[in-house]
Amino acid sequence: MKTEGDFMETYDYTDPVCPFNTEQYDKKPKVRSIPVDRILKKLDEYLDKNDSKGGIQLLSYWLSEARLGGDERGELAMLNELMGISRTSGDKENAFKYAKEGLDLAEKTGLLNSVTGATVSLNAATVYKAFGEPGKAVELYENTEKIYKEFLPENDYRVGSLYNNMGLALAEIKDFEKAETLYKKAIAVMETLEDREPEQAITYLNIADLIYAKESAEEGEERINACLDRAEALLDAAKKRDGKYAFMCSHCASVFGFYGRFLYEEELKKRAAEIYDGN
Repeated sequence: MKTEGDFMETYDYTDPVCPFNTEQYDKKPKVRSIPVDRILKKLDEYLDKNDSKGGIQLLSYWLSEARLGGDERGELAMLNELMGISRTSGDKENAFKYAKEGLDLAEKTGLLNSVTGATVSLNAATVYKAFGEPGKAVELYENTEKIYKEFLPENDYRVGSLYNNMGLALAEIKDFEKAETLYKKAIAVMETLEDREPEQAITYLNIADLIYAKESAEEGEERINACLDRAEALLDAAKKRDGKYAFMCSHCASVFGFYGRFLYEEELKKRAAEIYDGN
């Protein structure tokens, strides 16, 4: 029969610990970070093949892994990408879900007023703009603009992207003057960067649409045609022709078709198809 002295005490099987070391009481598990760079590289492979379903499966898997491992920065990165791919796939329900989750997490982690949080705001704003809530989008874009101005150089790609997307939302609420100012700022940023001709082309097409909305096709015909000519030249000049370029060609094709440039519309569709088929 065991006596009281036969039972092991805690100090029999643990090493002595300094009483001022609180590590032994910290029950918070270590973060297991997900390989964000590798995931985004793999995502590019899916997008180069126009395989949004595969991309969503990839991102959803790693979103779960980030949450299991307590990797909040990795979680935000996955939510950012899921917002974008859900938006471009027309999946309104999930796009809104990921936008809310991203904004909530950025606020919870105290990152909402950082560049990371501002990028979450930008992506969420683009979701709201795409699905009919431009007023909400403008609020989020304004928050992003404030932070980007504080932390990023003026010619950063993210700043140019913000100006273009914010211009779209403002044009939709008929603030045409401010929208055109932002479009011109977007072009000025992209002109300083390499391999950004397609982004400039898209902004010129946005300006054409703005002129059409503000002045009508007849009144603004000369300016509209100038924008279309410039956009066409930029798309033709682009050297980097990957899946992203194919997506932009597909996006621009219908705009050229709307303005009666049907041959160039078909040319852009052909380019996109060849890139996707080749990958």
